[in-house]
Amino acid sequence: MNEQFFPHITQDNNKVALVDACGSHTYDQINSRIEMFAKGLVEDQQDLQEERVAFLLDASLDYVTALHGIWRAGGMAVPLNVASAEAELEHYLSSVGVTRMIAPAEHHGKLNKLCRQLQISLLTMDQVLAQQGSVLPSLSSERPAMILFTSGTTNKPKGVVITHKAIKAQVTTLVDAWQWSDDDVIPLFLPLHHIHGIINILSCALWSGATVHLMPKFNMPDLCSDIITDTYSVFMAVPTIYVKLIDHLEGLDNAQSQAICEGFGRMRLNVSGSAACPVNVFNKWRELTGQVLLERYGMTEVGMGISNPYDGERRAGYVGQALPGVTVQLFDEQDQQVTQEQTPGEIRMKGDNLFREYWNNPKATQETFKQGWFCSGDIAVIEDGYIRIMGRSSIDIIKSGGYKLSALEIEGVLLTHEDISEAAVIGIADDTWGEAVAAYICLRQGAQLGYADLKDWCSSRMSAYKIPKQLKILDSLPRNAMGKVTKPSLK
Repeated sequence: MNEQFFPHITQDNNKVALVDACGSHTYDQINSRIEMFAKGLVEDQQDLQEERVAFLLDASLDYVTALHGIWRAGGMAVPLNVASAEAELEHYLSSVGVTRMIAPAEHHGKLNKLCRQLQISLLTMDQVLAQQGSVLPSLSSERPAMILFTSGTTNKPKGVVITHKAIKAQVTTLVDAWQWSDDDVIPLFLPLHHIHGIINILSCALWSGATVHLMPKFNMPDLCSDIITDTYSVFMAVPTIYVKLIDHLEGLDNAQSQAICEGFGRMRLNVSGSAACPVNVFNKWRELTGQVLLERYGMTEVGMGISNPYDGERRAGYVGQALPGVTVQLFDEQDQQVTQEQTPGEIRMKGDNLFREYWNNPKATQETFKQGWFCSGDIAVIEDGYIRIMGRSSIDIIKSGGYKLSALEIEGVLLTHEDISEAAVIGIADDTWGEAVAAYICLRQGAQLGYADLKDWCSSRMSAYKIPKQLKILDSLPRNAMGKVTKPSLK
């Protein structure tokens, strides 16, 4: 990769870049390893010519080496979910034409059959590092760098092609907006096949010369120990992590809880994203730690497009305003720009941060752009200049009795009930209403709740037409790796 990308990696820099299970690694050390890996991939080809190279690696030095090594060699990196089932892996690998896959030797036994079937060379990091190569390509910013897959919450995951230019735009926008510096230290426990972990945390930190603590899994005791000792200056998580932290803190004795809360309070920034942060979670986190969560909005195809401000008011229940370099506009169902506040419309975006295409799917690519605008499929309103997400047009907007209802809004109210720990709302077919509001909830330990009691409780908190007409109690809600509820499975 050219030096204009990730300058702190490619310059002489003895600062610690990564901390993983094997120890600390400086920028110089990872740069040398990335270079060696890239040359091992290229061998005598000089340029991978956008070959799709997949890797199935935990958060580690190996992961960072593979990601940047593939980029430098002129390939397209395809990071995969280490928790994927075989059928999911088959879809990912076959749909984008992967030719080589990197995985630890201990996983080769379960991967051999699938890779042989798809004619994919299965390699270890050491095998690539042992290869000899001398020349690496000079890369245009317009070249594709990476394929990530959509979350698949509404349909089969699509391969999203992201260029070097888009990665740079996404990273530099956030570095400026969230005031990253080389003094920052951040834990990374989020899945590294998703834009949140790859761009918002790992790439922003490495671009800034900061330090990342790589964690294959979220470990509550270890994390809280590090929080008390002021190891981190920045913390980014999904709402389910904040819920788990709040439950953990409330179960500790006062002295332990206070020490952890004060540790969070001393950080310069706490961010929540990848799913809507319930207002009660936002408020409880502020009450416990003093931190006002910065909520933002993005997706695989655009990185981050909207954010609450670093300096200024961060509003509970709102994702903020367009980030610099990103143009955001709401459009109605007739493709007309929404000009009045509090009028719902689909979020559409323009900017250098946008993806190039869905891999080998020109129809889907064409359908997602209108007059140069990327159509997000998410419905929002603007209130006093701040954007509030109502939900996805296909599943979170419920058309009931002539009203357009936001499932996210109703979920937010339900989550304020003292007996409800989780809630998901969907619309189900109804002869009278067109769609009826159905609520799926999980109860706190020992709690009981019947439909009549819930309806009575809702009557003073939401309009009658928003009150769920059906209630289903579950042990847990189905979620994907980023904590988003997979609502099609509820339907």
